Amino acid sequence: MSKYDDLPREQLIELLKKRDRTKKLGLVWERDEIEADNAVDANFVAATIIPDLSDKAAPWRNMLIEGDNYDALRWLRMTMAGQIKCIYIDPPYNTGAKDWVYNDHYANPEDAYFHSTWLEFLFRRLTLARDLLAEDGVILVSINDDQRAKLELLMDEAMPGMRLGSFAWRTRQGSNADHRAFLSSDHEHVLIYGKDGFRFTGNEKTYDMYKFFDAARDDWFRLSDLTLGFDYRERPNLYYPLHDEASDVWYPPNPNRVWVYPSKSRSKSARTRFMEDWIEAGHIRFPENPEFRVFETRNDLEAAFEKGELPQSGRAPMIRPDLPDFDFWVGKRIGYGTPAFKRYKKDLRNLRQPLSSWITPRSEGETVTEGANALVVGTNDEAAKDIKAVFGAKAFNYAKPVSLIRELVRQSTGPGDIVLDFFAGSATTAQAVMELNAEDGGDRRFIMVSSTEATTNEPDKNLCRDVTAERIRRLNASDDKKFADLAADFAYLRCREIEFEDLDQDLAPAEVWAALETLHRLPMTQLTDTPWQEHKTDQQTLIFADQVGADLIDHLRGVIARRENAFVYAWAPGQITTLLGDALDVRSVRSELVGRFRQ
Repeated sequence: MSKYDDLPREQLIELLKKRDRTKKLGLVWERDEIEADNAVDANFVAATIIPDLSDKAAPWRNMLIEGDNYDALRWLRMTMAGQIKCIYIDPPYNTGAKDWVYNDHYANPEDAYFHSTWLEFLFRRLTLARDLLAEDGVILVSINDDQRAKLELLMDEAMPGMRLGSFAWRTRQGSNADHRAFLSSDHEHVLIYGKDGFRFTGNEKTYDMYKFFDAARDDWFRLSDLTLGFDYRERPNLYYPLHDEASDVWYPPNPNRVWVYPSKSRSKSARTRFMEDWIEAGHIRFPENPEFRVFETRNDLEAAFEKGELPQSGRAPMIRPDLPDFDFWVGKRIGYGTPAFKRYKKDLRNLRQPLSSWITPRSEGETVTEGANALVVGTNDEAAKDIKAVFGAKAFNYAKPVSLIRELVRQSTGPGDIVLDFFAGSATTAQAVMELNAEDGGDRRFIMVSSTEATTNEPDKNLCRDVTAERIRRLNASDDKKFADLAADFAYLRCREIEFEDLDQDLAPAEVWAALETLHRLPMTQLTDTPWQEHKTDQQTLIFADQVGADLIDHLRGVIARRENAFVYAWAPGQITTLLGDALDVRSVRSELVGRFRQ
């Protein structure tokens, strides 16, 4: 039954009128007309480690999660909300069923609401991803030119106020393909949405321009323009003669580009420092041994104007009879040089330069000047070679080059940060993290989420096991010199859904342990066949009491005596607190996990 069924006709009409009056600018899609995911908390998601598919010995610092990424994101929100520094995804581009296995479940490609299906699919995942980001976190999303506008509006809806911009990436060097209007689409976009505390690392600045040395300040400086792009009518307070007291030479203002700073003679206040203050501070450089001329009468000045002998900007004279204060210049030493602003190296607020939104193809890298702020990465050709180098064959279509994701992650993270890709595909993001760690000795961790992509026709297909995880395994075991320093342990987890009413009976101890270790930011270990499990570090002691017995109570008394920073989880915490009182932080497994899941 609809909430509108009992409303009278007049009230329904009024509601429709109100809706028409309050239309908002933005993206609209038919959410009620398509099959969508269940509500975030419609059921519970558990994850368990599959030891035989994990790689290297425990404890495992990295994760590879097999399952629908909606379920994986729900599990991660329960265990890792607010912890992810960088999320990179390369989602399906909504080009048809062939490249989007989820179409088998979500929509018929001929459905009138096909775009809405894609939008709703991404919207629910992006809202979950938003909750995973740290306060200085960022999400980077690759998208083609066709879908960029829709996705950007969708992300504005899912992540309000977080838009930072986008990168333009050249995907190839040109194509003769017969596109409509004879236009070859050779680029894609990477949309950038981040929390308030996020900043890209930026690139090293080049100091080649700082070629002048000031011995008095013991500092290098460069010269920069002292004018603004406004004419004298737009900024009359910035249009005035500039006086060099040392030489008694006056420099005329450019009527088409006024001075940057106001003069005390023309303004009573200033948002920045007055020009006189900059001169006194030694920041204005006047020409040395200046060329100047003096015209003793107005007639002499007018004659010089007619002959084109007055100072010019380009071909335009800066002193003209039709400009204000023409008579001021009679009898003055009129300078023919250009004053400049001295920018000192030690005054730089940031020793790095901001990142450009333009990503330069590596083939053009030699044309990029040293110290340029653009990323230089490979194209799709490199991506195919990356896959072949690991698998020896084309094991995955439409992968991104490692260099693209590596440079994005480099700019977005530091050692110790966590990187998530919930459309992991061929695990290019994992390799990018491994390469960065090998390069700078960092300990970044990755979480890769990938589905099996099994279908009715291919029920045994498992992309996560056979491609995503396999790539990392091969990199770990490779004898190739270029992969020699790459290494990353990982726990292979598999997700499943459980109804809330069945949790007490169906949630396995191994699933509880995986959630608790992740929740406490601990590397993952395999649950042993014992009544209780412990993970101890210098900072904390995590204990899961699947069963409460005398041995556990004795052990907990020791924990209390040693004053360890302990967290104890049990199905029936009252059994422990009755015997030990409030000396320990004892929590209910069900209440803690369900409470966080339904946050």
